[in-house]
Amino acid sequence: MNADAGRPTFLLVHGGWHGAWCWDAVRAALDADGWRSHALDLPSANPPADRPDGARPVGMLDDADVIRDSLRRIDGPVVVVAHSYGGVPTTEAIADAANVVAAVYLASFQLDAGESVFTFLGKAAPDGGTDLAPPSEAARRILFDDVPEADAARAVARLRPQSIRSFTEKVTTAGWRTVRSSYVVCDRDQALDPSRQRELATRAASVHRLPSSHSPFLSMPRQLAALLARIATSDLPAA
Repeated sequence: MNADAGRPTFLLVHGGWHGAWCWDAVRAALDADGWRSHALDLPSANPPADRPDGARPVGMLDDADVIRDSLRRIDGPVVVVAHSYGGVPTTEAIADAANVVAAVYLASFQLDAGESVFTFLGKAAPDGGTDLAPPSEAARRILFDDVPEADAARAVARLRPQSIRSFTEKVTTAGWRTVRSSYVVCDRDQALDPSRQRELATRAASVHRLPSSHSPFLSMPRQLAALLARIATSDLPAA
């Protein structure tokens, strides 16, 4: 279906260990309903192979730079949708992006300035060791509990190590304080407890719910796409 030029474009930001691929089914559903969308790969989950020896690990601020660059390449208004960890660099990036009209935090870390994933969760930064955190051996249960078996197996196989620095770098500017935000709580989430999601959701202008695990983009992509469309048409202020 041809996209409606009067609608905003969705920029879809994945979470830790994932890539742009995780949004494919949602993008297909959005496209069928006339919405334009883009998805990107964050360097924290796709570290460059040619990083010079001794260079600091890729982190959250590098991810924010990639989001800013993607936003500059999109003409017209944009609704940024961020999943899980992806909410952190999204919060950092949207503060100075003039074309962002809204942000949607999907089971996501809607952090404030001075917070990181680890500080919000009350975890201490690891001492030394590897720069990368491998995917959990329990990823099938934690991330994809309600995803069909074949789809979950493919998703698990595509997970990649995640930069630990991305979880320890603190937000410097909370873009949701100046950009309207919505939060989507995933009620069956086993990765980010729904109670913590509801805590984060108090920072959003509107709150929505899905009866899903941590990954509704795979378990219920059409329902998620429909919810994003409703948010983009009814939660946004009139032009």
